[in-house]
Amino acid sequence: MSMPFYVPPEQVMKDRADFARKGIARGRSVAVLAYDKGVAFVAENPSKALHKVSEIYDRIAFAAVGRYNEFESLRVAGIRYADLRGYSYDRTDVTARALANTYAQTLGAVFTQESKPFEIEIVVAEVGHRPEEDQIFRLTYDGSVADERGFVVMGGASEQVEARLKEAWRPGLSLGETLRIAVGVLGAPADGGEPRVLGADQLEVAVLDRERPRRAFRRVVRPLLDRLLATEDPVTHAPAADESHPGHPDVLSGEDEGAPLRPREGHDPGLAGPV
Repeated sequence: MSMPFYVPPEQVMKDRADFARKGIARGRSVAVLAYDKGVAFVAENPSKALHKVSEIYDRIAFAAVGRYNEFESLRVAGIRYADLRGYSYDRTDVTARALANTYAQTLGAVFTQESKPFEIEIVVAEVGHRPEEDQIFRLTYDGSVADERGFVVMGGASEQVEARLKEAWRPGLSLGETLRIAVGVLGAPADGGEPRVLGADQLEVAVLDRERPRRAFRRVVRPLLDRLLATEDPVTHAPAADESHPGHPDVLSGEDEGAPLRPREGHDPGLAGPV
């Protein structure tokens, strides 16, 4: 009679965690940062169709890194949850905290019960009416939830990017300053090589603008994004382009600045792997 195959539970959990972390690290980084008038999302994402940042509800947004099909299923489920709760009770009853708790239960169940964990990390952010009311929740592959303050980075070399953000970011930055800092640290090399210059066509940028009366989510697209990123080196604080002239919108006040804020459309072949 052969002995049954046995693996200690702690070894199973460790193997699953290592598997998920490796998959997440292959994805391109996403940074979520608070600025003076809301929360900004900056993702290295050349795709024009597969979004890593999306609206969930009136003042709530979702960002993710990892396998697209896995975090897209959670995004859709989050929208359905928010719509149902807002319709059944009140729109103000839909909060980022409740949504993060729901996501945590799903991720935790998949991690412990399924044969393969989700290779994703997600952020659920809600913009408040005052800066101190902003909420940023980070959820990992095993269902762990962290209440972040100021900024958070997921995917790729996230530890190095977070270390650089700690030196460059500070509360009260304008949108232009925040975006330039984020793009600078995302393009900085992890191994000390030459920094990469990330242009607007390689980025997915969106904001939750607290000054909008109801739906706070807006995508930042060209040519507005080009103007906001007009600088030489955001990490070394080189002189930026003049932001005082009337054509430089530091705050997204509407669609009359010559750059409509709308979702980008197109086709991208990289559907299956980490993004």
